[in-house]
Amino acid sequence: MTRKYKMIISYDGTDYFGWQRQLENVPTVCGQIEATLEHVFHKKIKIYGTSRTDCGVHALGQVASFSLDFDIKTEKILYALNSNLPEDIFVRKLELVTPDYNSHKNVELKTYYYHFFTSRPLPFVQRYGLHYKLPIDFDKLERALNVFVGTHDFRSFCSGDEHESTIRSIKNIYLEYLNKYNAYRIVVEGPGFLRYMIRRIVGASLQVASHDFMDISYLINALQEKNPEQPLLPNAPSKGLLLYKIKYNKE
Repeated sequence: MTRKYKMIISYDGTDYFGWQRQLENVPTVCGQIEATLEHVFHKKIKIYGTSRTDCGVHALGQVASFSLDFDIKTEKILYALNSNLPEDIFVRKLELVTPDYNSHKNVELKTYYYHFFTSRPLPFVQRYGLHYKLPIDFDKLERALNVFVGTHDFRSFCSGDEHESTIRSIKNIYLEYLNKYNAYRIVVEGPGFLRYMIRRIVGASLQVASHDFMDISYLINALQEKNPEQPLLPNAPSKGLLLYKIKYNKE
C-alpha cells in the first residue's frame, strides 16, 4: 500500500541552484533530498515541493511531499533523513497524509522575509541578507512598499519569461527592525508570487527610497507599464530572501 508523507523543510540555499531539480550535476535542494532518499531506501523517490525557490534563496518552512510503497514508522524516516542530509538541509517535520494530498492545493498564504543590513553585518549572518550601502529614507521605503499591496498585474516585477497570467495579490507588506542582528526585515504575504517578484519589489523600493530624484510615482508608473525591462528596477540579491511559512486553508 502506498503511503504519502508531508515534509516541512528548512535549508540554507547558498550552495544550491534553487529548489527545483535540474541537470544531473547541478546541485539543488530537491535533488539533494531525492539523492538522500535513494541512499536510505535504495530506490528512486521523487519529491514535490510547493515553492520553487531560486538559486541562493533560503527557507524555513518549505513544504514538500513524497510517497513510499512500503510501511515504516514516520519517526524512523525522519531520523534517517536528517542523519544523512547535509548540514544545510533539515527536515523539521514529517507526517503521514492522505493519498490524494497535494501541497499546491488550498494554499491560503505564503510568507517571505527579505533581510538587509545598513552597516556591514557580522560574518555569521552576512550570507542571509543584503548589505545595502546607500542611505535610506525609511518613511519613503514604507510608502514604496505599500504601493504593491493589493491585486495588480506584476509583469514589470517578474522575470519576464512568464507565459501565465502575471496578476497576483499581495495581502500585506511591512518593515521590521531586528535589534539582535542589527538588520531590517521586509515581510511579504500573499497566496502566490511570480519568479523574481519579491526580489524586484524589494530592489525597486530600496532604489526609490535611497535616491532623491526618484519618487513613489515611479513605482506606480512601472506597475502600469507592465514592462519587465525597466532600467531602474534592480533585482535584490537572492541571499536576502527566505521562505518563512506556507499556510493552508484547513490549518
